[in-house]
Amino acid sequence: MGEVLEALLRRDRHVVLAALLLLTALAWSYLFWLAGHMILPSPGMAEMPGMDMGPAPAAAPWAAMDVLLASVMWTVMMVGMMTPSAAPMILLYARVARQASSDGKPFAATGWFAAGYFLAWTGFSFLAAAAQVTLRRAALLTPLVRVNDVTGGVVLILAGVYQWSRLKDACLAQCREPLSFIQRHGGFNRDTAGSLLLGLRHGCYCIVCCWALMLLLFVGGVMNILWIAALAILVLLEKIFRKGHSLSRATGSVLVAGGLFLIYRWLMPLA
Repeated sequence: MGEVLEALLRRDRHVVLAALLLLTALAWSYLFWLAGHMILPSPGMAEMPGMDMGPAPAAAPWAAMDVLLASVMWTVMMVGMMTPSAAPMILLYARVARQASSDGKPFAATGWFAAGYFLAWTGFSFLAAAAQVTLRRAALLTPLVRVNDVTGGVVLILAGVYQWSRLKDACLAQCREPLSFIQRHGGFNRDTAGSLLLGLRHGCYCIVCCWALMLLLFVGGVMNILWIAALAILVLLEKIFRKGHSLSRATGSVLVAGGLFLIYRWLMPLA
């Protein structure tokens, strides 16, 4: 009986892992498709969700559809970037859920926990999309969805300093230790609402941990696939690397240096 149960547990983990891989693949496929189908109305110009090419960005009226389309893009991007780093927590939940079900104890499906996690990032995506459209209206974004050097320098310095903060360390610790996180927050929840809330809470910790890194998308380009991949890998390494906190600090130092360089480059013509 024990061998059969273990085989079921392994199969269940494989099913959940396959679902996570498929979800990640679909998200990245959409990003590649979107990057390859950006509209080029004129040389050096590009259009994407939330990036209308109206006459004067600052004078154009606020369009809810712009925010909605940009929110979809950001949500898919966050799913593609964050699913790999969330996988250990989701797989742990799946294993415990399968064990409980095998013991005859009702347990909410793993999908509810994952849904709560991605719900948190959906909320973040809406805020990011609103910021993108606002920056566009204020003419602070280039057509390639990048901020100018001085704004980019400020963002890099802000993100770099945050990488050294205690709040970053505390939230990263929550994300790096799945079982400890669950134990600190009341243990596994058997009901649907409790499972959804636990996933939402985990997602909120991840957002507080990674929000500054996500802002870097405005520096490297929101549709720069290599930049998106680099940030996704950095987030993953911070969570699984044995010295993740040291990696965060090293990254922070590089970001601050990069920000100072951009500001210096912007000031040079003014001297």
